[in-house]
Formats: sequence, C-alpha cells, structure tokens
Amino acid sequence: MSATHITVRGVNKVFKTDSREVVALKDINLEIPQGQFVCLLGPSGCGKSTLLNAIAGFALPSSGEIHADGKLVTGPGPERGMVFQEYALFPWMTVEKNIAFGLEIKGMPQAQIDQKVDQLLAMLSLGDFKHRFPKDLSGGMRQRVAIARVLALDSPIMLMDEPFGALDALTRRNLQDELLRIWAELKKTIIFVTHSIEEAIYLADRIVVMTYRPGTVKRDIVVELPRLRDPASAEFNSLKRELGQLVMEEQQRHHNDEIRLAAVD
Repeated sequence: MSATHITVRGVNKVFKTDSREVVALKDINLEIPQGQFVCLLGPSGCGKSTLLNAIAGFALPSSGEIHADGKLVTGPGPERGMVFQEYALFPWMTVEKNIAFGLEIKGMPQAQIDQKVDQLLAMLSLGDFKHRFPKDLSGGMRQRVAIARVLALDSPIMLMDEPFGALDALTRRNLQDELLRIWAELKKTIIFVTHSIEEAIYLADRIVVMTYRPGTVKRDIVVELPRLRDPASAEFNSLKRELGQLVMEEQQRHHNDEIRLAAVD
C-alpha cells in the first residue's frame, strides 16, 4: 500500500455574504495514497472545485486541515500543480516560452530549461508548435501546453479542474488517453474534477461522489475495471448506471432547492 500523499481531515468551507452563509463543504475526510488517480464527481454546486481549490491552497477551508506531500496546506505550493479548464496561458509567449516560464522563475540554468522543455514538447507531441502563440492553437493543443507547463515544475501532485470540459468529444478522448499515458509514466498523484460520469470511469482508480450543497462525500468508489477501459463493455455501463443514479439524486436535490428558494423570493 502506497504512503498517504494527501489527507483531508474534517474540512468545512463557509462562504459569507451580507445576507446569509453558504456552507459549501461539510466534514470532508479523504486519504489519497501516492500515485492514485482520483476523480471528484457530482453536479454543479456540490463543491468539487471548492475542495480542489482548498487542496491547491487558493481558498483555505474555514475549519479542518489538509496535508499534501507531508506538509500542512497554508497556501499554494510547488508540490501541487494546477491545470485549469481555461488553459491560463500567457498569450504573448510562444509555446516553448509558456512551458519554460516556471523554470525560469525558479532560476534553473538555461541549458537545463531547454532540455526539460524539449522533453515535454516531445512527450505531448508539441514539437512542431514550439514557436507558435496560444492564439494559433486549437483548444486541445492549448490544454497540452497547460499540462506541459505544470509537468515542467515536476510537482508530485497534479490538480485538474475540468481540464477537458470545453473540448469536443474526439479531442477530449485523445487528451484523456494522453493523460493516462503520462500518469502511468510519471507516477503522479492526480485529483481530477469532472461532471462527466463516463470520463470519471474511464480515468480514475477511485471516484469520490459528492452531494449537492453542502458538499459531503456521498460515496467513495474504487474502480476495479482493467485498463484500457472499454466504454461499451457491460462492466463499464453497470458502473455508469450506478453512478448515474447517485448523481441524479443530487441533481434532484439541487432542483428542489431552487424551487424552494424561488418560492421564498
């Protein structure tokens, strides 16, 4: 059994406005071993991204503790790399300069930077695009660059917030396969937020289903299907139906809550 890489203990998150408090996360407890691929799954409003941002150190919990790579999370740290849905590339930098940016900030010698960038360009099939700017790239290519920039920093933990959500189905599947290849090669611990049941089953060792607000852990499911996974298989679709029922229950709670709030207004 691998050592625990991320620990989430008794985490709560409350957002306060002038008129009320919104409990986004309630009593979240998770232990994630090193090298595990975990998907956080649930409908909008269940706190998936809130939990991921807490682990990243961008928005700390109101109470409870998170430890990552043996350290208490008090803010962002180099052991946790974040990939966003919006790509977050510098538009004035070429592909190779975007990938090299973090290494330059760290003060790495230029020869080492060039070697690292060339390795990542090859790994993510970006070599022919190294001198292009983000505006010249497709959405899939931009996301490859964003992933390469995080990999350049060699963070043992990768946090991914619906990174393929805006892509077409074919590009999305290609990048899912790329990510699985990179994960198998580099042995990263990955926490991946998605609202796609099929994506979660295709990618994850483990799926954490979250409830609609306040976000809690509804089910914690180990995915035992062998890789590579066939979405057309009976086993895949059996798990898809099970997860679909769990998510639909939370979507219905969300719908009922909206009706109740509308009636109050």
